[in-house]
Amino acid sequence: MFRLFRWLLRRSICSAPPLVRKFVFIPRYSVEAAAGHGQTVSDEKPLFCMAFRRYWIENYVTRQTDKLSVIAVKGDSMEGILNHGDNILINHAETEPRDGLYVLRIGNDLFVKRVQRMPGKLLVTSANPHYAPFEIDLSHTDDDIAIVGRVEWFGRSVN
Repeated sequence: MFRLFRWLLRRSICSAPPLVRKFVFIPRYSVEAAAGHGQTVSDEKPLFCMAFRRYWIENYVTRQTDKLSVIAVKGDSMEGILNHGDNILINHAETEPRDGLYVLRIGNDLFVKRVQRMPGKLLVTSANPHYAPFEIDLSHTDDDIAIVGRVEWFGRSVN
């Protein structure tokens, strides 16, 4: 037993902490995007920061790391893709929609949905068939509707 303990102490992989500059720290806000009916934005204070590998963020997401945030998913409309309680990384620089997952603001409510760009409109759908799709007419958008950003990543608890 003592030899095992000495071996563990000598292992260099455990003795040196990772270099902080290899990570980007993204704020995790106490805001939820509804995967269902709208979730009102009431408190936009970061709870803590989540660490992501700088190489991955800068090469596959964006070099504008100040345009990133993490929030939680609430509800079941995206179940199977995004589940209740998942954390999602949002790229706020991506507000010109193409096909993919986006966080939308409609009024004061946030939604996370699949967006498909079509001529003159956006088709907004859920993964759960119990939620009806809807369209956003791009020629008549106002301040009540906004693309908050593209979902780039999600993390999930396995318990």
